[in-house]
Amino acid sequence: MLDLRLIRKNYGEVRQRIATRGEEYVKLVDEVYRLDKEKREIQKEVEILRALLNKKSREYGKLKREGKEDENLKRELSQIKENLSRLEEKLKLLEEELYQTLLRIPNLPHPTVPVGRDENDNVEVRKWGEPPKFNFNPKPHWELGEYLGILDFEKGTKLSGSRFVVKRGLGARLVRALINFMLDLHTKNGYLEMYVPHLVKPEILIGTGQLPKFEEDLFKCERDGLYLIPTAEVPLTNLHRDEILKEEELPIYYTAYTPCYRREAGSYGRDIKGLIRLHQFDKVELVKITTPERSYEELEKLVRDAEKVLQELELPYRVVELCTGDLGFSASKTYDIEVWMPSYNRYREISSCSNCEDFQARRMKLRYKTKNGKNLYCHTLNGSGLAIGRTLAAILENYQQEDGSVSVPKALRPYLGGLEVIEPHG
Repeated sequence: MLDLRLIRKNYGEVRQRIATRGEEYVKLVDEVYRLDKEKREIQKEVEILRALLNKKSREYGKLKREGKEDENLKRELSQIKENLSRLEEKLKLLEEELYQTLLRIPNLPHPTVPVGRDENDNVEVRKWGEPPKFNFNPKPHWELGEYLGILDFEKGTKLSGSRFVVKRGLGARLVRALINFMLDLHTKNGYLEMYVPHLVKPEILIGTGQLPKFEEDLFKCERDGLYLIPTAEVPLTNLHRDEILKEEELPIYYTAYTPCYRREAGSYGRDIKGLIRLHQFDKVELVKITTPERSYEELEKLVRDAEKVLQELELPYRVVELCTGDLGFSASKTYDIEVWMPSYNRYREISSCSNCEDFQARRMKLRYKTKNGKNLYCHTLNGSGLAIGRTLAAILENYQQEDGSVSVPKALRPYLGGLEVIEPHG
C-alpha cells in the first residue's frame, strides 16, 4: 500500500509515476487525494464538536451539582451529540472507502525502472550459456514427456480438467529431485527452509497484494473462508505481519517449497499445452525481509541466487528488467529470469525477482525498530527459485537426444541415484 502522506505531499509526482503503470491508476490516486482531503476536513469538525461537547458537558455537570437545571443547555448538548454521531459515522465510512481505494493502487515504480507499456518494452540485462544446436528437429517437452512415459496430461484432465497433469514414475522422481536440489542450494546460501500452510486467511493475501485486485485468479474454499496459496511468497512474507522486528535481526532469508494454485483467469487460450501454465504447479520460493538501505543490494543478490540454479543445471537463460507497464502489482522493481525453450525458439520466464520496498509491509504492518528507537517499515523481496514444472520442461527440451531420450544434468544425478539418461518408460 502506498504511503498516504506521500500522496498528500507529493500528489503531482505520484500521479506522474503511477501513470507509467496505466492511466486507470491515476484516477484511483485522484480519488484517494479527494477522499483524504474530505476525511481531514470532517476530522477537524469532529475534533471541534468533541471539544465543544466536553466544554458543554462540564458546564451542565456543574449546574447539576449545584441543583440547577438548564433546558436550553440540555437541548444543545443533545444536538451536539447527534451531530457528532452523524459526523463520526460519516468519517468511519470515508476511512473505509479510502482504505479500500488505497488497496487497489499498485506500487510506485522505482525511478530506475524503464518506462514502457508491456513485455515488448522490457530491457535485456545479460545472458548466460548458449542455446543448444540440434542436428534433428527438437520435440516440445509435452511430447517428450509422454513418449518417455513420465508426463500424463490425459490422466490429469480425467482427474481435474484442463491445465492439470500427472507425473508418473521417473517424472515424479524428477520433481522430487528438483525440489531437493533447489532447497539444498538455497539453504547453503543462507536461506532458512520453512514448511508453510497452503491455505491462508483473506488478510494474508491482502498483505502481499493478491487481494482485492486478483481475487478471480485465486481458488477459494467458500465454507472455510480460506484461499489456496498462489505462491509461497504469501505465507512466507506474512510470517512477521503485525510484528516489530529488531534491526539486528535483519535481513531475514526464507525459502520454501509449496504447490501453487492459480485459476489463470486472464490467460484463456495461452500455453494450453505442456507445463508452462497450469492451475496447480510446484515452486521453490525465496523471500527476504530487510531494511530500506539494503533492499536493492539484496535484490541483486536474490537474482544471483535464482540464477545459480540454472547455472548448476547448465540451462541457458537471460535476465531482463521489467518496464513499468509489465511490473507486478506489489513490485517496485523486478528482474525476470527467462530460460531458453527450444520448442518456442525463445526464452520463457522461469523466475521473477522483485523488490516491493515497503508496499507489502504497510499492508501487513511489518516494521522494525532501529538502533535509535524508531519504528520503520521493512522492505520485502521475493523471487522464484525456481518454478519446478518450467525447470523440468527446460531440462527435457534442452537435454533431449535424437532418439527421444533425455540426458540428466550432472548436478541432478546425485538426486536420482546417479541416473544419466531418461529412457522411454523410465
